[in-house]
Amino acid sequence: MSTAPVVDHRPEDTANAVVLGARPEAIRVSPDDTAVVVIDMQNAYASEGGYVDLAGFDIAGSASVIDRIATVLDTARSVGMPVVFLQNGWDPDYVEAGTKGSPNWHKSNALKTMRSRPDLDGQLLARGGWDYELVDKLTPQPGDIRVHKTRYSAFFNSQLDSILRARGIKTIVFVGIASNVCVESTLRDGFHLEYFGVMLEDATHHLGPDFIQQATVYNVEKFFGWVSTVADFCGAMGQLPAKEA
Repeated sequence: MSTAPVVDHRPEDTANAVVLGARPEAIRVSPDDTAVVVIDMQNAYASEGGYVDLAGFDIAGSASVIDRIATVLDTARSVGMPVVFLQNGWDPDYVEAGTKGSPNWHKSNALKTMRSRPDLDGQLLARGGWDYELVDKLTPQPGDIRVHKTRYSAFFNSQLDSILRARGIKTIVFVGIASNVCVESTLRDGFHLEYFGVMLEDATHHLGPDFIQQATVYNVEKFFGWVSTVADFCGAMGQLPAKEA
């Protein structure tokens, strides 16, 4: 009788590990070497009046994603799994955003929106402002980690890699916005840095038409990692004993 394959990068005798249902195959995970990375759940991306809303993107799906992410984080914390919040943006003077010599200056929709609407100058994705802050429902808890990033990939010019390696992290569970931009960019870079990336597809939200989400899920499943769901994650972690506070 054949059994479904399970991806496992750790020694067979590793304790405190469970099988997480995923595509294209299940993957064995442990809170001892797994972290949840929350990508850009800021007012900019998920709140009415934030940059994404002002730039004309549909944020209708963000509310349900916020609630699902909150469930994931509660579950992760209960078993002692690290939670890392990424926040995208720049210094208040936008030095980190780059000049006309940077493609970011030309492609960032936040920067383009401010150039087309001078009344918004200095308000979008500036550290210290409302737009940059995390949404209220996802306020970090004691022990959670915040990491600042200045480009789509959270691994570029940030402390993320050293923070994860210092904690022995090998597997990253990804949630957040936007699945087709910062989530996928970070997961791809993580793949090249030898991290096992798992995207919880129903705890991410895309920017653009629905086929964009489908394309990202396809890319992750076929080339760069694994795709799972909030229910599968919570069900797998629920098999582990809760960590004492």
